[in-house]
Amino acid sequence: MPEIIEKTLSYAESVNAALARALEERPEALLFGEDVAIPGGVFGVTKGLHRRFGERVFDTPISESAILGSAVGAAMFGRRPIVEIMWADFALVAFDQLVNQAANVRYISGGALAAPLTVRTQQGNAPGACAQHSQSLEALFAHIPGLRVCMPATHQDAYDLLLSAIWSDDPTIVIENRTLYHGEKRPVRLGGPVQSIGGAELRRSGDDLTVVTWGAMQHRVLAAAERAAAEGIDTEVIDARWIRPLDLGSIIASVQRTGRLLVVHEAHTTGGVGAEVVARVVESGAALSSPPARLGARETRIPAAVQLAAGVLPGDDDILGAIRRLAHDVPVGRVEALPAVAR
Repeated sequence: MPEIIEKTLSYAESVNAALARALEERPEALLFGEDVAIPGGVFGVTKGLHRRFGERVFDTPISESAILGSAVGAAMFGRRPIVEIMWADFALVAFDQLVNQAANVRYISGGALAAPLTVRTQQGNAPGACAQHSQSLEALFAHIPGLRVCMPATHQDAYDLLLSAIWSDDPTIVIENRTLYHGEKRPVRLGGPVQSIGGAELRRSGDDLTVVTWGAMQHRVLAAAERAAAEGIDTEVIDARWIRPLDLGSIIASVQRTGRLLVVHEAHTTGGVGAEVVARVVESGAALSSPPARLGARETRIPAAVQLAAGVLPGDDDILGAIRRLAHDVPVGRVEALPAVAR
């Protein structure tokens, strides 16, 4: 067990620290992807790791299919690859490698083989992004049995959840958000025991309603919860963290106590993980004081213009408004305007 220390790090530095520990402690670990070695990553997250660990950290051609395909093969033959896909959007050109190959290795080999690979990627909107660099795709990954999916939102989780993923014997997708990489530095506990996969985290206690969220959207939710508290609304905030496996026990226990549920995420609501959370809570028979609600991106592509994107994604006022309405038992659902039917 390494020495347990606390350092003040950025989110990106927390990820870097987890990667360094994995390469130090797991000699079978490899780190590769586009520009991760000599350039240190397009977002600077892997800076210094090639210099420290040599050929175990290397750059690849611009081919996501080759990156993920080679990771599956290396994992099957005893390596523990950690690969970076710059944008989650880019993983779609290699979805076969994840859905048909990595997720099925253990099953089709009768347990004789495994694919302990970790895919690091990032998603979501940021200034200057566009429709092909702004999508939130966690529901696509979470839909596939055999894949694990997490979305760390705090500096500590950026470190801990990545280590959990690397230590796992299942293929795991770690989805970060580039808006978090180089913000405020915070204390991070390094060197502790590697946690097992799964488990939500209570970020704020409250009695009036439960808000379930994940990823960078959590920070907006917490800010809205504090504003609601000034109005006398006591909001409980749960960070799901692990999208698969989803910690339904913690979520349902909270909703059973508060009687109200709001799910907030950056992804579109149709077919999203929020719908799964709502369905599972309703199926549990939890007594609800008002209909459960979801708040996510509007049903459109993400615009490149910052002002237009702000109108598509859930903002601070949108979240606060949803909390207010739910707390007063007013239906929250945002109905999109439908086009007129030609007659």
